[in-house]
Amino acid sequence: MARQLRIQYPGAVYHVTCRGNEQRKIFLDDEDRMRFLRILAQSLNIYSAKLYAFVLMDNHFHVLLETPLGNLSEIMRHFNISYTGYFNRRHKRVGHLYQGRYKSILVEKEAYLSVLSRYIHLNPIRLKKLQKSSAKEKLEKLLNYSWSSLPVYIETNKGDGMIDCTLVLADYGGDTEKGRKAYLKQLFSDIDAGFNVNEAIFGQSILGGEGFIHWVKETFLGESETREQPSVGKIKNYQHKETILELIEKETGKDLETLRKEKGSLRRMAIDLLYRFGGLKGPEVGALMGIDYTAVSQERKRLREAIAQDRELKEMMARLENCLSTSKI
Repeated sequence: MARQLRIQYPGAVYHVTCRGNEQRKIFLDDEDRMRFLRILAQSLNIYSAKLYAFVLMDNHFHVLLETPLGNLSEIMRHFNISYTGYFNRRHKRVGHLYQGRYKSILVEKEAYLSVLSRYIHLNPIRLKKLQKSSAKEKLEKLLNYSWSSLPVYIETNKGDGMIDCTLVLADYGGDTEKGRKAYLKQLFSDIDAGFNVNEAIFGQSILGGEGFIHWVKETFLGESETREQPSVGKIKNYQHKETILELIEKETGKDLETLRKEKGSLRRMAIDLLYRFGGLKGPEVGALMGIDYTAVSQERKRLREAIAQDRELKEMMARLENCLSTSKI
């Protein structure tokens, strides 16, 4: 099995998980959970990291964090050694607490921060015994679960400042009562839809759009890493932005200048295709289309929503994707 990629840089965001050795519990009671969170807070403070979300399960944990100093390895080394030492002393045991090294997924912040916060918060209802429960029953179970950051997202004045929920809630109307209700509504929708992100993870190590994956490969992966990660070599060859824009104009009759001035599905379609098939990063797409780069992911989300409701738009998008995938212009 190919080893997992370890990529670090200032500002990188990660979804980190650790499981108990032999699937054993890493929390035996609430005292363990409280100590875990105190040690986590200390580690984040020492290494200047930001925490966006977490959940503690009996035999594993999930955290979503950002490393402004590009120092994930140092954070996790300090944290895991500290908690393992505490756990072994308290429970009079020796040896490894975790099943191998921690697993970290490099995350495209702009596109997936909100998605992963919800994925992490939904973990408590993924237990087999709850699979036959209704969406309403699962939501009730979720709201009664004590050991996650979800209360910070849905309850006003909850938390002690350890969790930064501002960026995620910005996608739902801001850090307001309205934004919190919208976040909770989206969680309920995710429960009903069987929400999961695992299929979108690339090479066991990266969660992001094709432009982000391309940037990571070009910036951090040399030939040796590529050979050890066969799936990395499967990234498609990207189309030139001019090719994509020519195809859109041929299909819609709208050139770049016209698309830049319009607000609607056609501009969003151009944004999405440039991002996915052109390998352009958010700031590059934003500059080309005349919008702030922070709006790129939101525009792509609105396009997906529009396609779900508009059959003609869906068919147009399918034709464009087919042409770009097969390089037939």
